[in-house]
Amino acid sequence: MTRYAVYAVPGALDGDDDPAGVELRDFVERWYALSPFHEFTRDARRYGFHGTLKAPFRLSDGRTEAQLRDAADAFAAAHAPVTLSGLRVTRLGGFRALVPDGDQTGIGALSDDAVRDFDGFRAAPDEADLRRRRPELMPPRQRELYEKWGYPYVFDEFRFHLTLTDPVPTARGRVVDEALAAHFATAPQDVVLRSIAVFIEPERGDDFALLGIHPLTASATTQEAD
Repeated sequence: MTRYAVYAVPGALDGDDDPAGVELRDFVERWYALSPFHEFTRDARRYGFHGTLKAPFRLSDGRTEAQLRDAADAFAAAHAPVTLSGLRVTRLGGFRALVPDGDQTGIGALSDDAVRDFDGFRAAPDEADLRRRRPELMPPRQRELYEKWGYPYVFDEFRFHLTLTDPVPTARGRVVDEALAAHFATAPQDVVLRSIAVFIEPERGDDFALLGIHPLTASATTQEAD
């Protein structure tokens, strides 16, 4: 069953106007390519370099891919680029990710709007989703968010991150952390997110593929006025 997702992908817009984002994307893709660590990056590589704005979903009845892409164009045109500052490798539970250490108001607001604005495209969870997510085991607030929005890590439970690994066994944590520290020592720490991206998973378990890039073209003053 096909799924879609709305992602934040620094460097998705190649070109001279986004050199830091392109450079960061290159650092991450070279990390994914390091074969000694492939056992720790299988899912990270399958989903691709991204930060989640609207988690993967099946289209609801009556909705089409073309409508989703049109909605992404409209959403992006109404939002301004967002700065991600102080990006650093961070441990989140068992996995590792790049997390901004600076002001996250902009990316938080962009995520909140994406969760709301794209929710009309999301079909209700199916049995496979429920078996995988196990909402009955979630903390009450996360279960409430999952049941309303289809994902537990939104709004007050949201923490923007660019995933680098799958869960890493404790016994291998030091080796992976040292490799990450060395690899990202000279990576850009401040980038501007200039677009959102729609990704597609043709069948459950396939690699996610880029479907479309949608530049964030509103000015900050225009967005504030809205």
